Amino acid sequence: QAVAANPKVASKNCILLWMDGGPSQMETFDPKPGTQNGGPTRSIKTSIPGVEISAHLPQMAEQLRHLNLIRSMVSTEGSHQRAKYLGHTGYNPQPTIQHPSLGAIVSEELGNPDFSLPQFVSIGGPSFGPGYLGQEHAPFVVNDPRKKLENAEPPQSVDRDRFQSRLAMLDRMERRFASSHSGSKVRDHHDAYRQAVRFMNAPEMATFDLEQEPSAVRSAYGDSQFGQGCLMARRLIETGVRFVEVTLRGWDTHQDNFTRTTALCEELDPAFATLVKELLERDLWDSTLVVWMGEFGRKPRIDAQDGRGHWTTGWNVVMGGGGLEEGRVIGATSSDGEEVIESQVGIPDLYHAILTGLGIDPFTEYLTPLRRPITFVNDKAQGIPELIRSA
Repeated sequence: QAVAANPKVASKNCILLWMDGGPSQMETFDPKPGTQNGGPTRSIKTSIPGVEISAHLPQMAEQLRHLNLIRSMVSTEGSHQRAKYLGHTGYNPQPTIQHPSLGAIVSEELGNPDFSLPQFVSIGGPSFGPGYLGQEHAPFVVNDPRKKLENAEPPQSVDRDRFQSRLAMLDRMERRFASSHSGSKVRDHHDAYRQAVRFMNAPEMATFDLEQEPSAVRSAYGDSQFGQGCLMARRLIETGVRFVEVTLRGWDTHQDNFTRTTALCEELDPAFATLVKELLERDLWDSTLVVWMGEFGRKPRIDAQDGRGHWTTGWNVVMGGGGLEEGRVIGATSSDGEEVIESQVGIPDLYHAILTGLGIDPFTEYLTPLRRPITFVNDKAQGIPELIRSA
């Protein structure tokens, strides 16, 4: 339940590109060529004067002027699951409360409850849930965008009339049960069925069919699951979905870091760059905030077996669109990558900036099921003022 939420500004959308496992900043957006820690990774110039990124990302180098690069991120969590929770919710895990993920917050604050499609879609696997905001803001999961949606149509052996008859019978049973059993779980169960039926019958279901796109567009994103997921994200945002998360897995490079990150960048580069280009071309850029991040970065010093361990100090986030400033570089690390030497940014600060960019008050207060007041970000978060465009 919201308490004294600020009036909403013009609704916006958000696409989160989640690099699962923790991407190496040294092989992506903060390379250190020619140093002992830098390894074999070379750097190339970008469209932001004086800024270089990994040579594995040539298309992103061209698009970087539209985005902002944060090179001084810090996290208080160094284990995957806890760091993922922090990265998705803005809070450290706590035993007494489940915080809502960013997607759930956007669904609650900006979503249209009458729209036929879910307002939070997670592509490439499950994301974090809605916490105290309720199951209506849970993510709809698309495991592989290259495949037809599972369980989205009635069985071929059941004709439409029979299917509708079954739904009517189910509805009567649900209502009868609900009349004698109260509680949020009963309501959530009934609402889930109702939303699923509306979803199955919606003409917007065609948004999930990537075959409707020209082959040249599909190829531009790359044939990978992540590439096609980015294409699906653009289609969903264009149709009216407010939040889409697309996951690229495999960044936990404790061994063979350089070979593995090269392959991952080959998937990332065309997908991310084409997404930016298409959002610009389709006049969706100023209304769509795009965020690229993982749960943490990788250790600057190269370990045995050419690996990099977990690293919570001086990793990268890339974000742009949504009316933010463009071409800004926030923070810096030392020449060996081991220290933040300028403008340290914490995850609560990042969340403050994301929500502010979306027109959502970061300090909107809700009551948890235990009637505990809580805000979307903690009260110590200061945001990233350099990214917020002045009116």
